[in-house]
Amino acid sequence: MTERKLIQRQLPAKAPQPSAPKRSQALKPAGNGRSAAPRDRIFAKPKARLADFNFGRETAEVFDDMLLRSVPMYAETQRMVADLVADFAADKSNIYDLGCSTCTSFLDIDRALPKDRDVKFIGMDSSPEMLQRGREKLEATKFARPYALELIDFDQGVELQNASVALLVLTLQFVRPLHRDALLASIYKGMNENGCLILVEKVLGESSTLNRLYIKHYYDFKRQNGYSDLEISQKREALENVLIPYRLEENRELLKRTGFRTVDVFFKWFNFSGVIAVK
Repeated sequence: MTERKLIQRQLPAKAPQPSAPKRSQALKPAGNGRSAAPRDRIFAKPKARLADFNFGRETAEVFDDMLLRSVPMYAETQRMVADLVADFAADKSNIYDLGCSTCTSFLDIDRALPKDRDVKFIGMDSSPEMLQRGREKLEATKFARPYALELIDFDQGVELQNASVALLVLTLQFVRPLHRDALLASIYKGMNENGCLILVEKVLGESSTLNRLYIKHYYDFKRQNGYSDLEISQKREALENVLIPYRLEENRELLKRTGFRTVDVFFKWFNFSGVIAVK
């Protein structure tokens, strides 16, 4: 297991780098309760050489906008996830978000949970920049529930304790297939009986024809949200070796193989799906 860096909310915030935009401006709460993130323009200009997509500082700065404009029905999916979390989150247990990025899920789940539900939020991510961004968001919104943030290498597995809920929202697709069985097994081991794992993923169609159609509709969705053909093509190339989707049925089989007794689909939009698995 690689060494973890635990970021407690009582620690002082890191000073922003001199070249970074003012965090206070980027994190000003929007009218819908989400952060007013800068607009995603990462792939707006032609790049002579495209590096693999990563979750570093440039992505963290615009990630909230990127999700809203790149993930179909993102806000509705988040609402559905929060409602399911509220159904399964048990008193005096932990809620884990694996790949928590900027901690938007914490805010959505908090609104869905009864005020007296005694739970602790634990966010894990492989990007220190995402964790810092998330920590600042929670402080800016005065998030009242107990929480901790951890820097994790998901390829090395995770250690969960007393988990009534674990989230893998658009995370497993970035874990190398070689490590996915082991990661799911380590999550399962740390979950309580009758706890749930919620998996949201980009998926492949069940045939080449359907897959081609789903991708076409997905790119149309991105164009409708202001992305140019250049942005779409350059991001696709950057993600090629980083995001490796399974078919929906492959994800179901993976969860069943791990040991989950109930696996069900709660959301599907062309090449995006949401699955809940109960231990």
